[in-house]
Amino acid sequence: MLMKGWLARLAAGTGMAGAALKASAYTNTSNGYNMPTGVTEIAHSVHSLHMAVFYTCVVIGVLVFGVMLYSIVNHRRSKHPKPADFHESVKVEIAWTIAPFVVLIGLAIPAAGTLIKMEDTRNSDLTVKITGYQWKWQYEYIGQNVSYFSTLSAESNAARQVGAHGLGFSGSFSEADLDQLKKVDGGHYLVNVDNPLVLPVGKKVRFLITGNDVIHAWWVPDFAVKKDAIPGYINEVWTKVDQIGTYRGVCAELCGRDHGFMPIVVNVVSEDDFKAFIASKQAGGTAAAEAAPAETAAAPAGSSAAAAPAETAAAAPAAAAALGKDDLVKKGQAVYTANCAACHQASGAGLPPNFPSLHGSKVANGPAEAHITQILKGKNLMPPFAQLSDEDIAAVATFERTSWGNQGSVVQPSQVAALRK
Repeated sequence: MLMKGWLARLAAGTGMAGAALKASAYTNTSNGYNMPTGVTEIAHSVHSLHMAVFYTCVVIGVLVFGVMLYSIVNHRRSKHPKPADFHESVKVEIAWTIAPFVVLIGLAIPAAGTLIKMEDTRNSDLTVKITGYQWKWQYEYIGQNVSYFSTLSAESNAARQVGAHGLGFSGSFSEADLDQLKKVDGGHYLVNVDNPLVLPVGKKVRFLITGNDVIHAWWVPDFAVKKDAIPGYINEVWTKVDQIGTYRGVCAELCGRDHGFMPIVVNVVSEDDFKAFIASKQAGGTAAAEAAPAETAAAPAGSSAAAAPAETAAAAPAAAAALGKDDLVKKGQAVYTANCAACHQASGAGLPPNFPSLHGSKVANGPAEAHITQILKGKNLMPPFAQLSDEDIAAVATFERTSWGNQGSVVQPSQVAALRK
């Protein structure tokens, strides 16, 4: 029972290797015992090479160990007390020199061809720049004016915070708790994200992969794509996915304490759905705003429907101004836990020298504009968090400025909106 308890704690508290194993378990074409066959031409070639090498090794193993076993059984001392007296055989030596050479050449030719194909990024239909951060991914569709961050989903992140600080090491952790964790996020605990990468099916996509802080590695087994994301350097690779579906991967390079909590999710959709996705990202939050005037124009003059937008417009600033400190702090704590606690810890104590303490911080106690700007644009190892909403940024700034003994001011969403421009 003691051993089972330690294994359960290890499974709940360790994210790095666990997330990688989960990624393999959740790939669509893996049976759990072999590498996935994949959903791209390159992946199929890699799998074929893998199986060719595997079966070659099996044949060599059977021959070598077969000869050894035959010699041990048939030439043992009890059967042949006097050893044979012979010298080297030129024919045998030529044979065991030529045979490995033929085997290596036979494997090298298709392997070289596959490697050349993997590096050929010409004539791509789409280019996506992938940047690794501690601990998230940024996807930028080159020429499409679309860029966003992809982080561990809020549900998985909340559950893993509990697992790390409570269930995993409290002494009361049980296998039932572990089973409960496995059900989090629709059964995708630690391998789900808030904003997956979206790609069109049947199109050649070129990836430009780099890093912002330390070395990461973008790895999706079903695509047979694994490239290091190195700061100051861009690696190129490509893929062309043949099947619509959801495919998962992980960061495959140890990049810090939360390395195991930056999964990769890729949704491969039809070309029409991809165009709709790009259009929605490009439109952002403007679609609803642009639709409102049209509805107003259609309403009869003087009607309540025509008056509604004016009332809404008048109410909006009041609603923003009415956000109280308590509401902001409560929401800010949730945003902080999901996005900031990994580096600055739940207690705000930080991990000096890279991630400073927020207790008595000059940023938290200084001008609100400087605080908001740092959240929006990042600084040093801190990535930008411009992908968060104005309200989320206002809430987390207020939480940081009023917690842990800080005496900073309350921040409103309107202040964040003004600094985005």
